[in-house]
Amino acid sequence: MDHYTPKNFMLTESVGFRIVKARNLVVAELDTALKDLDITSQQMGILLSLKQRVATTPFELSKLLGIDTGLMTRMLDKLETKGLLERSRDANDRRVVNLNLTAQGLETAAQIPEIAPHVLNARLHKFTKAEFAELNRLLRKFTGD
Repeated sequence: MDHYTPKNFMLTESVGFRIVKARNLVVAELDTALKDLDITSQQMGILLSLKQRVATTPFELSKLLGIDTGLMTRMLDKLETKGLLERSRDANDRRVVNLNLTAQGLETAAQIPEIAPHVLNARLHKFTKAEFAELNRLLRKFTGD
C-alpha cells in the first residue's frame, strides 16, 4: 500500500520529516545534558556500545550506530585524544582494530545512565505507558528491527 503519492506528499507532513525533527530534538537535548561529561550524544552511543560490548570494532560501531566509516574514524580520534578509549590491532588479524574503553572512558560511560534517561523521560512525559510501548513497537517495525 502506498501512503504517499505525488499529489498528497507534503514535506512537513511526511513521516521522514517528523522522524528527523524528533531525532534532532533529542540530539540537541542530549548534547546539552552531556556537556559536563565533555561528550556528544553520538559519542555517548560509542561509549555505551563499547561498555556493553555490543560492538568492539570501528566497523561494528559504524554499522550499529548508522555512522559512515569516515565520521566514525574522526569521532574515535576525538575520544582517543580525550583519553576515553584505546585502539589496538587484533592479535589474530592485524587488519582488525579493536576498541576498548580506558578507565576514564568506563567512568564517563558509567555516568551516562544518570543523565540520558532524564532527557528522554522529559521528552516522553506526555506519553502513557501504552503509547510509549506502541511508539517503540512502531519504530521497530519502521526500522525493520
